[in-house]
Amino acid sequence: MTETKRLLASIHDVGPGFEREVEQLAALLERRLGGPRFAMLVVPDHWGRHPLDSAPAFKARLRAWSDAGVEMFVHGWFHRDYAEHRGLARIKARHMTASEGEFLGLEEAEALRRMYKGRALVEDATGRAAAGFIAPAWLYGPGARAALRRSGLALAEDHWRVWDAASDKVLARGPVITWASRSAARTVSSIAFAGLARQVLPVLPTVRIAVHPGDVTKPELIASIDTTLARFARSHEPSRYAQIHV
Repeated sequence: MTETKRLLASIHDVGPGFEREVEQLAALLERRLGGPRFAMLVVPDHWGRHPLDSAPAFKARLRAWSDAGVEMFVHGWFHRDYAEHRGLARIKARHMTASEGEFLGLEEAEALRRMYKGRALVEDATGRAAAGFIAPAWLYGPGARAALRRSGLALAEDHWRVWDAASDKVLARGPVITWASRSAARTVSSIAFAGLARQVLPVLPTVRIAVHPGDVTKPELIASIDTTLARFARSHEPSRYAQIHV
């Protein structure tokens, strides 16, 4: 029997501060994937400015999306990285993200505290168990990885893989296709990578696509996202993360 190829799509940085952008991205994904077959990564208090707990209308919107079938992941707490880094971690923090790798430098106890708090908030908003935890900017330090194993959350992912959070068992491998709006150079390079991915990644059993609120600020990014979703929706079944967690 031929194994089903799966497409996992997600919207990052979901919260009341990006309500309009998230609505726009959700509509695009629903249209291309044939329904709400994607995940949302919820930030409990983005940069300390947009607390989900103080936004009852947005919490109700999250519940409606969850009721429709959208998976909800905990996506850090602040999303902002306040830690001082050295060595390789400093390079990652400086060059891979704009001070948003919140869980890169946290000690295990603090990482676990934020995971528990975030899980409680997301589950209170949706009335369902969180699908898992994905660190901001896909960056995990040793403390975050240790905390994940104790968190009780089901799934995690980074740039290159999806894994079982408790056992570290790898469930899918391959680069996530994502876009960048922070600078013109990053925008051009992310569009180029998406074009290459459409040519070479269809051979993978699991393909991941991730979009961000900032993507809606540039029409060329939305066009690339739309084309990429359409391409992989033809060869891969739009799926829930839970479907690879067997």
